[in-house]
Amino acid sequence: MENEFDNPFKQLNRNLREVPPEMRQKVMNDIAIAKLILDMAVLVTANYSSIFAGMLRTNKQK
Repeated sequence: MENEFDNPFKQLNRNLREVPPEMRQKVMNDIAIAKLILDMAVLVTANYSSIFAGMLRTNKQK
């Protein structure tokens, strides 16, 4: 009965096993690809705000 009420947060302090090198490399490659895609998206979309501001700006003539 006591086993049902074990605190799962106490298990966080236990030693963790080492991740296999091939799995670690795969995760690092996936993160690098995601970062590359994010950087490319920022490059493509970075100027949209200035484009919209330029379209909405009116020329004030004196």
